[in-house]
Amino acid sequence: MLTDDFDYHLPEALIAQRPAEQRDSCRLLRLDRRSGDVTHHVFTDLVSLLKRGDRLVFNDTRVIPARVHAVKDSGAQVEFLFTEKVDDLTWKAVVYPGRRLKKGSCAEVVGSKGCFLHVTEVLPGGDRLVKLQSEHIATMQAFLETCGHIPLPHYITRQDENCDREMYQTIYASKAGAIAAPTAGLHFTDNLMNRLKESGIDFSYLTLHVGIGTFRPVKVPNPADHEMHEESYSLSLKTVEEILGTKASGGRVIAVGTTTVRVLEHCSASGTLKPSSGKTKLLILPPYKFRTVDGLITNFHLPKSTLLMLVCAFGGIKPVLDAYHQAVDEKYRFYSYGDAMLLL
Repeated sequence: MLTDDFDYHLPEALIAQRPAEQRDSCRLLRLDRRSGDVTHHVFTDLVSLLKRGDRLVFNDTRVIPARVHAVKDSGAQVEFLFTEKVDDLTWKAVVYPGRRLKKGSCAEVVGSKGCFLHVTEVLPGGDRLVKLQSEHIATMQAFLETCGHIPLPHYITRQDENCDREMYQTIYASKAGAIAAPTAGLHFTDNLMNRLKESGIDFSYLTLHVGIGTFRPVKVPNPADHEMHEESYSLSLKTVEEILGTKASGGRVIAVGTTTVRVLEHCSASGTLKPSSGKTKLLILPPYKFRTVDGLITNFHLPKSTLLMLVCAFGGIKPVLDAYHQAVDEKYRFYSYGDAMLLL
């Protein structure tokens, strides 16, 4: 198995630059894992495609406005992407371009007079520890909410806008900490979730704070040699009991997004799903025996990405890539703000 096995051609015009006007109006490609058959739907067809007694498991992480633009004394522009809290004033950050900010460097935040960011340490791998200096903002979290930008993925070539603060966020997002949205959940609306409940579909929630690793491509020839970044997660006893109850009654556990899959499978490593919290760097590649997940709702992912590899582990490399080729032919919209896929 090679990283190149997970490649496909995508015309640039199919990369969605903006969300659909109505979240649940996107298209939905359904792939049958056994037969490889593909059918085409709209996202609201989930009501008829799922069965009474099935359980959807959502990732309730909330995206923080983690991207900050600043300027050094020299006038050079730098960008910070804050990834993890260390204390109230200090966070880990990825810096672009990194060579401009060594230990002891300082930059003033654009558009926020009197806010300065000090690099206190350069960590192994190149990340920085960055401390906020401000007379009117007490914590880094408050600073980001006031001065930060939503960290849209690199393939969205426009600048973030006010609408992204709402649309690049699931409607059930409640636990702040992600630097990227669990995009499969972006398609759900209050109306659709009410219809699903009325149809006998159950809901559960867990948390995984999507980190910088989601943006990093696999660059090694053998994907098994790829080093995954750790991401913080939490799976409660309540959610575990709900999932095990669904399994016992013959229902299917359907993960909304690859992030949900990673938490459920990480917490099933012993053979039985157990509650826990901590960090995971689980890399799911074909072949993989799924212990908890029976179905998957996901967006279309970048070529050679760990996300596409996970989907291929679930649906089979050839069936999934054949489905992707159909999606390209049918002019589906791809990536974070694009259309969705259901594997059952």
